Amino acid sequence: MHFVILGAGLAGITSAWELLRDGHKVTVVDRGTEAANFSSFANAGLVAPGHAFAWASPAAPAMILRSIWRNDQAIRFRPKLDTRQWSWIIAFLRQCNTDRTCINTERKVRLCRYSQQRLQKVVEETGISYEGQKDGLIYFYTSQKSFAAATRKSELLKRLGIEIETLDADSLIERDPGLSDARKELAGGLFCPSDESGNARLFTQALARVCREHGAKFQMNTPVRKLLAVSNIITAVDTPAGVIEGDAFVVSLGVHSPALVGPLGIRLPIYPVKGYSVTLPIGPSHRPPRLGGVDEDHLLAYCPMGNHFRITATAEISDYDTSFRAQDFHAMLEQARNIFPEAADYSVPEYWACLRPMTPTGLPFIDHTQFANLWLNAGHGHMGWTMACGSAKIIADIISGRPTDIPRDGMKLN
Repeated sequence: MHFVILGAGLAGITSAWELLRDGHKVTVVDRGTEAANFSSFANAGLVAPGHAFAWASPAAPAMILRSIWRNDQAIRFRPKLDTRQWSWIIAFLRQCNTDRTCINTERKVRLCRYSQQRLQKVVEETGISYEGQKDGLIYFYTSQKSFAAATRKSELLKRLGIEIETLDADSLIERDPGLSDARKELAGGLFCPSDESGNARLFTQALARVCREHGAKFQMNTPVRKLLAVSNIITAVDTPAGVIEGDAFVVSLGVHSPALVGPLGIRLPIYPVKGYSVTLPIGPSHRPPRLGGVDEDHLLAYCPMGNHFRITATAEISDYDTSFRAQDFHAMLEQARNIFPEAADYSVPEYWACLRPMTPTGLPFIDHTQFANLWLNAGHGHMGWTMACGSAKIIADIISGRPTDIPRDGMKLN
């Protein structure tokens, strides 16, 4: 069969690879100039099953409310006159109870662990390089109170099979000497030895090249305007360059997926959550951390990537605007300098803002639709890098009629 995959980010390219492995013809269509040109461009770089807690939790509603007048909350809500935003917020708040948080976390952990295994399989099959680091990730705290709460909270992940070590400040620095400048700030932290990191953009672009070598075609600089249907069959996709026909179609357009499938009567509760990242060069005199991780009390993720240092922060529920100003990054850069003063050259930052395609549960939609030849692989939120390879294998298994390796609870349309 000839599959047309809509989207050349992590979800689309990994789906392309799995379908090529199954013997299908593949065409990838994307508005960008190259693969990984949007949400996969400059993300945190963490492959983190050990950080797969559901965002929708009993603490989230108060955090969202405070964020309306305070700018220091982990999740920021910027209300708009947008029914899509309010519909999503209501659905998100319905997940913010203890039972749903535990269920969603368990499902996220299962998908993340499976996907990490698939990532390693893809790397083994293709030999691609992406500045990967497999020595674990650190999640540290600057407050004793939050460290104690996190230690208790981590018991859920341990019960789900994630290995987590609880470390005091000295043990954290022993694990990663790059934290030595922050000794006075550290209350303690959690170390997940099986977590890893890497440059998601390099991975996606390298896998796209492998897909080309295996016969995939790419139609870039091509916005997708509309899916054309006859009865319950998708016949083509309409673009400014003309229609693109195929036997079957996979939608992996992140935050733009709902607008594409909405006219077909498919409702996808995916809404953008804006994130900010800064990439800094590392020179011979710098002392970056050896491992990636998260400053949990400031919700600052960090990751060494070859000769660069990436920091990311903020989860802003606002709209589809990707613009930014230098001042939007001041707080995160100040905290990074405080914790890692010698990590990189802070004088030449490369700024980026992206839109994470979030669902209320934090789980993506990986499913067949009511159209006979239309599938979805979208809505991976803030963990797209962690979830991508597993999600791609799942959608390929669904398409082929094979049983999936893990249950799809929470990932179906209905």
